[in-house]
Amino acid sequence: MVKLRETEVILRVFIVFLLLLTACLIGLDSQTKEIAYIHKKVSFKYLIALEAELYIDVVVAAYNLAQLGLHWHSVEKKTSNTKWFSYLLDQTAAYVVFAGTSAAAQHSLLVVTGSKELQWMKWCYKFTRFCFQVGSAIILNYIAAGLMVLLSFISAFNLFRLYSPKRFFRLKSSS
Repeated sequence: MVKLRETEVILRVFIVFLLLLTACLIGLDSQTKEIAYIHKKVSFKYLIALEAELYIDVVVAAYNLAQLGLHWHSVEKKTSNTKWFSYLLDQTAAYVVFAGTSAAAQHSLLVVTGSKELQWMKWCYKFTRFCFQVGSAIILNYIAAGLMVLLSFISAFNLFRLYSPKRFFRLKSSS
């Protein structure tokens, strides 16, 4: 079980790193161009899905840091209730990051392709650096979401190994 705990810690640290890197890429990304004598500045605040993704990344990174702190504080003191709570929060965090990243990717695709019906111009012809940074942030976020799914598998294994395989939802110690 030691290697599983070490794997969980390494995964959480790497997830925090990826989420904070993504938050920095999105939050610090802006570009200014002069278009027809007008200075046009584009940043993540013009795309609501990117702004939501920034906040999701920061909250989930803080959650993973809190889990790391709890992991170092009480490694052996985890009961089935705390493991259930950890499992449900890991699942929720993975789903929220994946959903937020998918929404940001869809919104960014609209920026790349444009939309004549919505009178939305193609930004990436004029703001290439902005688009490359947002694209790399979305890729990093999908990697973090995949690692969070793997982390939730580990969390599920840590939870369900406490239960008896012969009696439905009975702990091994009480069977």
